[in-house]
Amino acid sequence: MTLRIKICGIARVEDARAAAAAGADAIGLVFHRDSPRAVDIRQGLAIVAALPPFVSVVGLFVDADPDHVREVITELRPHYLQFHGSESGDYCRKFGLPYIKAVAVTAGMDESAVAAGAAGYPDAAAILLDSGSGGSGEAFDWNCVPAHRDRPLVLAGGLRPENVAQAVRQVRPDAVDVSSGVEKVRGRKDADMMAAFIAQARQALDDT
Repeated sequence: MTLRIKICGIARVEDARAAAAAGADAIGLVFHRDSPRAVDIRQGLAIVAALPPFVSVVGLFVDADPDHVREVITELRPHYLQFHGSESGDYCRKFGLPYIKAVAVTAGMDESAVAAGAAGYPDAAAILLDSGSGGSGEAFDWNCVPAHRDRPLVLAGGLRPENVAQAVRQVRPDAVDVSSGVEKVRGRKDADMMAAFIAQARQALDDT
């Protein structure tokens, strides 16, 4: 089993450098104006320029105008796109880059309901499961994660240094994704929390 770790909602150059130094495999840049972690193209370019080789860049969008997505692709050349809205499969695949589709897991959903939410994205590079209020720091019931998966699974929603090890052991995801769980101040990553999160996730993987 391998595990990739993404730190999402990077909005400062220093946070990108700290995430990479701690061993993050990927960072997420949020191009959604309503997010407290939103960046514009100028900020994104500075963050990308500060990253060392082999750290993947993921551009995150929520029901964005396609022209805006294309502008980000042209200027920043992200490795992946991540869609967190009500985007259709046709919309997600139209940009010609590997994409990750977020599926919101809300109270009362079971394995079949979660699987049905992912069914419309058969060509997604991965399905990301998040709580119904992404970026809020709220976790969902991991027991509803489907045991059978035909695509890589990214686990998000309410993860933090204190619970990521249990999440890895229980769910055995292909990747974990954290944002507010490594912040002391909203929108600013904490270097020590990122390092602790990554260490706990890696240790849990070694223990499985």
